[in-house]
Amino acid sequence: MPIAKLKQLVNSIIQERAYNFIIRERIKQIPIIQEMDRVRESSRYKEPKNLIPFGCKIYSQTDEDGIIREIFRRIGVTNQVFVEFGIGNGLENNTLSLLFDDWEGLWIDASSNYIKKIRKNFSKIITKGQLKLVQSFITKDNINELISSQIKSNEIDLLSVDIDGNDYHVLNAITCIRPRVIVIEYNAKFRPPILFCMDYDETHTWEKDDCFGVSLKFLEVNLEKKGYYLVGCNLSGVNAFFVRKDLVSDKFLAPFTAENHYEPPRYYFSGYFAGHPTTYKTLAKSLTMR
Repeated sequence: MPIAKLKQLVNSIIQERAYNFIIRERIKQIPIIQEMDRVRESSRYKEPKNLIPFGCKIYSQTDEDGIIREIFRRIGVTNQVFVEFGIGNGLENNTLSLLFDDWEGLWIDASSNYIKKIRKNFSKIITKGQLKLVQSFITKDNINELISSQIKSNEIDLLSVDIDGNDYHVLNAITCIRPRVIVIEYNAKFRPPILFCMDYDETHTWEKDDCFGVSLKFLEVNLEKKGYYLVGCNLSGVNAFFVRKDLVSDKFLAPFTAENHYEPPRYYFSGYFAGHPTTYKTLAKSLTMR
């Protein structure tokens, strides 16, 4: 057999095995999707103002994309500017899907490897200024400079915070922007009414244990003082959603308390998938061609 044909045969076998592996993994995840659907059917979520039924995944970890879109459907948008830090490799976060709706904003991450991949695969929208990118380890002392060096608007539509540790301390230090909506990770191990917040540690890195972040009740109490109401959490018990008080009106489910909106840690829902595996190619052939 000619070498060229042999290589073609080998490649086709590799591709077929890889595809079959992906299919097997997807089949394993079907029970997770079914469980999410079952939980959503709970009478607790039947109230029309509850955000849980609107959850769906586009590029978020689980169902945050749909909840964010529903929040802005209710309150409207202004400048469609976001800031997100803790964005990973760019393919799974809370703001990537917004770029398809012509939002613009800033991503910050400490990983040089992730930033390198993002610069390569998002180069066109970075070049035209739709997406700004900063590599830095985030602290409460540098966060304002990191943001203000790239974002000139004081009021932005969305701030998303996920740094697996000092989240509240960094958020509390931000004065250069006034977001209309805040998405922040909470530590669902600590149920209401527990007030828990890890001590600030500038060098903290998450070791995949329970030493991270802040309880939902702590966020509710302290962000209310800053002018925000807790309007919901996502189904996996990872992210909490806050809307500025002047925008809430009667659009969301009261009372705006941790007791009312707490979702337990269903971290196994992170295996939930939507369609085929995520790749940078999709972005190169659509988003970045605008």
